Amino acid sequence: MNTLKITTFQAYLFWENIEKNLQNLGLRLSSIREKTDLIVLPEMFSTGFSMNPEQLAEEMDGKTMKWMHQQAKKFDCVLTGSIIIKEDKKYLNRLIWMRPDGTYEYYDKRHLFGLGEEDKHYSSGNKKLFVELHGWKICPMICYDLRFPVWLRNIDEDYDMLLIVANWPERRSLHWRTLIPARAIENQAFVVAVNRVGHDGNEIYHSGDSMCIDPNGKVIYYKPNDEDLYTFSINKEDLITARESFPFLKDADKFRLDIK
Repeated sequence: MNTLKITTFQAYLFWENIEKNLQNLGLRLSSIREKTDLIVLPEMFSTGFSMNPEQLAEEMDGKTMKWMHQQAKKFDCVLTGSIIIKEDKKYLNRLIWMRPDGTYEYYDKRHLFGLGEEDKHYSSGNKKLFVELHGWKICPMICYDLRFPVWLRNIDEDYDMLLIVANWPERRSLHWRTLIPARAIENQAFVVAVNRVGHDGNEIYHSGDSMCIDPNGKVIYYKPNDEDLYTFSINKEDLITARESFPFLKDADKFRLDIK
């Protein structure tokens, strides 16, 4: 499939209230009227960016996973976003890639946000995730990972689209708005980045600024400040043309990180 249709939800999140978030998200998603291939929610969409995993973490058969399957099945598409998971006595900021049939894959956030003490409450992942959707190779990442280009390197065209889900505060929005186009250009890939909006439980404001950037740095979608449910398409021909016109990736260094 040359075209991939993506629905992003730049959502307001209710602080540490799983039930209310799932209810609100489900209500808002119900307004989707056109067929979509992928629905993207923010980081920790069921709780907000909380450092209280002891009270909020769910198992992999918990209510949020069941809700994700219901929504993916309802819209006959993949649904993704990150949630707080407890596994083997560890707490993880885990992105779930949920398919309509209930099968899923996941990515555990590699770079934990030390400034917010995420590293004191959660365990980091050590493995990237590459998924395929209608002929598109996609690499999902979480928020702070955006700052680490070596981890996000597109070696040997590993991916066509880099996906970032986030709770990125407005006070550092300039960094967000700068790094996303940089990741698109240097990796010759589409970047879809979905943030939240509004104040969290620590009175930190999030301005959203969710966006889609093409491999040449062109803005396909951008939305600041307001809650926004939006569907757009990206085209494989644009990706192929960009890579053939400027074949930078073949000249890139081939090293990979040795993660222990």
